[in-house]
Amino acid sequence: MLKPLPTIVAVLLAASTLLAQSTGPKIPSGAKVYIEPMDGFEAYLAAALQKKQVPVVVVADKAAADFDMSGTSGHQKAGWAKTIFLGDVHSNDEASITVTNIKTSEIAFAYAVDKKSTLHGQQTVAEACAKHLKHMMEEKH
Repeated sequence: MLKPLPTIVAVLLAASTLLAQSTGPKIPSGAKVYIEPMDGFEAYLAAALQKKQVPVVVVADKAAADFDMSGTSGHQKAGWAKTIFLGDVHSNDEASITVTNIKTSEIAFAYAVDKKSTLHGQQTVAEACAKHLKHMMEEKH
């Protein structure tokens, strides 16, 4: 005989809560993060982490880091047709980042963003990455 649905849901919720409590945050507050070179995008990421008050310490020496941040970014300026016919000079920007635990090689965080018609381009997508990283770190486990 099948158990009533509320009982199964309660058991699954309890199990997932215990699992989350046992694993803890994947990136702890105060973790040292090294940002890999990304054709200049690393500067935007470092600034965004500071602006969004992400609780990590950015380090210049990979040997001193707990986590490694790598990724890619793309920037496409508005074309002449878009500028002339629509009067839109904003660019399209995208980025993806991965934060990896250096000791375990576990991917602790990954995020991709695609922003259309941005005024501040790479700054906008870097801040989106930082905001989502901070949100993940603050989630209650």
